[in-house]
Amino acid sequence: MTTEHPLDRAARCQRRFDTLFAEYFDTLGTTWDTPSFSRFTPDCLDLLRDLSLRGGKRMRVVLLHEAARLVTAEPVPGLDAAALSVELLQTHGLVHDDLIDDSATRRGGPTTYYAYRDRFPRHPRAALALTVLAGDLALALSLRVLLDAELPPAVRQAMVEVQTRAAADTFVGQIVDLERDFAATVPDDEVLHDVADHKSARYSVLAPLELGLLAAGEQPAAHAQELRRYARLVGICGQMRDDYLDLFGDAATMGKPTGTDIREGRRSYTVVRLLSTVSGSERAVVEAALGDPACPPETVAEVRGIGERHGVPALMREDMRRYAEQARLVAAGWRPRWREEAVAFFEGLPGWSIDRAG
Repeated sequence: MTTEHPLDRAARCQRRFDTLFAEYFDTLGTTWDTPSFSRFTPDCLDLLRDLSLRGGKRMRVVLLHEAARLVTAEPVPGLDAAALSVELLQTHGLVHDDLIDDSATRRGGPTTYYAYRDRFPRHPRAALALTVLAGDLALALSLRVLLDAELPPAVRQAMVEVQTRAAADTFVGQIVDLERDFAATVPDDEVLHDVADHKSARYSVLAPLELGLLAAGEQPAAHAQELRRYARLVGICGQMRDDYLDLFGDAATMGKPTGTDIREGRRSYTVVRLLSTVSGSERAVVEAALGDPACPPETVAEVRGIGERHGVPALMREDMRRYAEQARLVAAGWRPRWREEAVAFFEGLPGWSIDRAG
């Protein structure tokens, strides 16, 4: 018997979920309790639908399903509701992230904020308010889909608690992410790691792991320490990759412009590595560009060239490999307890994350 490659299994999971997500929004649009006079509410749902269905690798959904596969290969009730919940929470995050960053594009199309700006060019406060409310609605839907799931009450309650904690941790992560950039000194690695953990690891890795285990009848609290460590390490790798791609990636491939962290003055992993590596006139170029919203593409390219000359991309890939190996070793420790096929997936995941950074 041939064994399906984990990445092929992930692609199949993605395709199935994309169909499920479209059906969810189609049903929501016909059943949503909206005042008959309202045009803004259906429009808001349409924008959330568009953003939600516009690309994305659905790795949170894959993590969820693979977490259930740690326990059993049999079909597991509740995974569809949990998958919708994690991706609706992601949609919430995208809407608010793009507003915070004043990003014009996401996944090859306009962000929700810029879509509203185009609709209401003479009413910027309304565009801002409607964007915030759209993100809030996505968050509420992510919890509602679990509350409506046909699951045993105890499992349903535990899943809602997981997602509520994940959302709260993410909000804290966003706050400390902004706070980090106000510091008078360059943040050290532990600060960057804590931001990555709260801002992304807990909702993108830990929550899907916990939801998948809960759906399969396992109690994640019994394995809390190692699950949190694995999620933190994978989250650090993922944030490093995203920060790396923001300067050293290809804008066309990513569907959004590079240099955002430079223009926003963000002390990302890449920016910190730059400031820690370069000096003299080159450091002055980096510092002058940092926080300049009008920084032209030519200057971003110059900063990129400075980083490349000093080996910053190689340094960052080395850091990613080190944390990926630590995460792999944590997952390898699951082998005596859980199913081999799924354990192998979690061992390989951190390395695949690095591969996406090129």
